[in-house]
Amino acid sequence: MNMRLKNILAVVAISASTAILSVAGYGKWMQSKYAGTQEQGKLPVNYAGFYGNNAPGGNSDFTAAATAATPAVVHIKTKTKARQISNSQQRQRNPFGDMFGGDMFDEFFNGPRMQVIPEQQASGSGVIISQDGYIVTNNHVVDGADEINVTLTNKKSYKATVVGVDASSDLAVIKIDGSSFPYLVYGNSDDVKLGQWVLAIGYPLNLDVTVSAGIVSAKARSININQRQSKTPIESFIQTDAAVNPGNSGGALINTNGELVGINSAIASPTGYYTGYAYAIPVNIVKKAIADMIKFGSVQRAFMGITYPIEGLPEAQQAQLDKDYGSAWKTNDGVFVTGVAEGGAAATAGIKETDVITKFNGAPVISGPELQDQLSRYKPGDKVTITYKRSGKENTVSVVLKNKAGNTDIVKTNSIIDKLGAALENVDKKTAAANDIQGGVSVKKIGTGALSKTKMQEGFVITSVNDVAVKNVDELKAALTNAKDGKVRLDGIYPGYEGTYTYPVNLGEAEE
Repeated sequence: MNMRLKNILAVVAISASTAILSVAGYGKWMQSKYAGTQEQGKLPVNYAGFYGNNAPGGNSDFTAAATAATPAVVHIKTKTKARQISNSQQRQRNPFGDMFGGDMFDEFFNGPRMQVIPEQQASGSGVIISQDGYIVTNNHVVDGADEINVTLTNKKSYKATVVGVDASSDLAVIKIDGSSFPYLVYGNSDDVKLGQWVLAIGYPLNLDVTVSAGIVSAKARSININQRQSKTPIESFIQTDAAVNPGNSGGALINTNGELVGINSAIASPTGYYTGYAYAIPVNIVKKAIADMIKFGSVQRAFMGITYPIEGLPEAQQAQLDKDYGSAWKTNDGVFVTGVAEGGAAATAGIKETDVITKFNGAPVISGPELQDQLSRYKPGDKVTITYKRSGKENTVSVVLKNKAGNTDIVKTNSIIDKLGAALENVDKKTAAANDIQGGVSVKKIGTGALSKTKMQEGFVITSVNDVAVKNVDELKAALTNAKDGKVRLDGIYPGYEGTYTYPVNLGEAEE
């Protein structure tokens, strides 16, 4: 038996034994603080074909990496239940569709009519990152879904639950029940080099698991796509020319050692399909976000309290910067500070407007996306060093990072229903029939949340959210989750009284 075969058998034996031990200790281990983590130096069974985690055949041979990684990349299918909306809500979606029709007059005299949006189905990809079934994917893959199904390459399917979501980075963590799942080993996105071979793995166009190859064509790239779903977008993408299409979202970007270096998130395309470039979230951002969501339910995002020019600014804004700062803001030496928030971490450390930040905790930063990349790895309360230039002189200061509220407290995410702060229950059939409604949610107690800031009285029955009909608490939760910017309009009745009442609610204020 030659040495190479002995190595293979040794790795297989080790992997098999660790799988058996995992099953035996699963129940106790799941309750520990290490849920969803990867053990240093331990490889899952799907990496048994590697020798010391190096692919045989060199960096130009993708077979070993693809073989090891594909079992840990899953197909995610989502369902969103049918919804009822009024014709006024439909007109907001298509404001010109009935401009000259009779619907507006009909609504004026007869009230809004309800229309049904049919059940929606979508699919994407995800990456198993621990043997106990934690999966990372994109926020936009699972956002608003009522049902999430996960299928592995062995065709086994599981129902998944959402652990946490983060619109700013477009990341989400979901969970399936089980043990000894294959998973992808983390790489180091800082080590990714331009021109390096990478593989994109996912389920494009609803096909079975698919692998495509390309090279890294850029790093720390911002394309301003996450601002569609967040007021505080985080973008520092790895750009690659590996073919990525709809359905690849949430899938893996791996190196030729089979290590996860990014989560595929977006493509640059005038058609919506692959035309040359794809963008992945660096794994060093992903790891920290995952750990936060599993432990706290939300990402513990650190803020410095500064503003700086973003990439791709419109000409008018560039002209204003020219007027305010001359050519100084176009520096290639670092990140030019255009504003410092009073009481923020940067202001406390003495950083001022027009300073140029050159290093974050020792890591060079020459652009906004690079600064975001570094900052996203830390949490409020962490102490870091910031190096900056002022009047040609370089300075280094210590900065204690803060959260959005300006302190170092842990930010825990409440459910969308919790933000209302009320005691709720489904309206009973007798009340619904007596008041000619199909269902609704009765407010038994106002509480101290968002509803306490309205004039709503206890006993109110919520029948719709932003013109989307709700007949029970589950439908109320779904409608609130789909609301943009946390601003909603609750319509309903007071049993025994005529008329419909409307209350605007700002869930964003409740969250703060």
